[in-house]
Amino acid sequence: MAEASQKSFLVRSSEIKETESTFSHPMNPNSLVAGTRLSSLVGLTRASVGIIKIPPGKESFIYHSHYREEEWIYIISGRGIAEIDGEELEVAPGDFMGFPTPSVAHHLRNPYDEELVYLMGGENLDVEIVDFPHLGKRMLRRGQDVEIYNVSSAQSFAFLDDTESK
Repeated sequence: MAEASQKSFLVRSSEIKETESTFSHPMNPNSLVAGTRLSSLVGLTRASVGIIKIPPGKESFIYHSHYREEEWIYIISGRGIAEIDGEELEVAPGDFMGFPTPSVAHHLRNPYDEELVYLMGGENLDVEIVDFPHLGKRMLRRGQDVEIYNVSSAQSFAFLDDTESK
């Protein structure tokens, strides 16, 4: 890999494999992915691109929808089941999914015997709001700070009417 003082505009496949890590979504016990955030290896900060692998029998993250960050997925190899806006669809190599904001809820799982490999990308904004419809939760991310709320406890700003302020 290039020294820290040098900018790298090219990352070789061997370097990508060396930087691969695993992740499980804390709210989904069946979540397990391995991957590399390619965009950060070349210094991109506004766009996010990663190569992700889901082992057989596992899931990507959790069924979710974005308010601010657009997201896309391109299947490279293997097959999977994409849940998109409540509908389950089989996906295979060459299939592309895009989620403009505010997005419909989506999720990817691998119920098959071979690894599912895909490119995933989108925006990398300072503030993002994500809903987890199956759990009734909402996430607010500001930079590296993440907060989770129950959607049922949300109150409209209009909860203070004129009678309360007198």
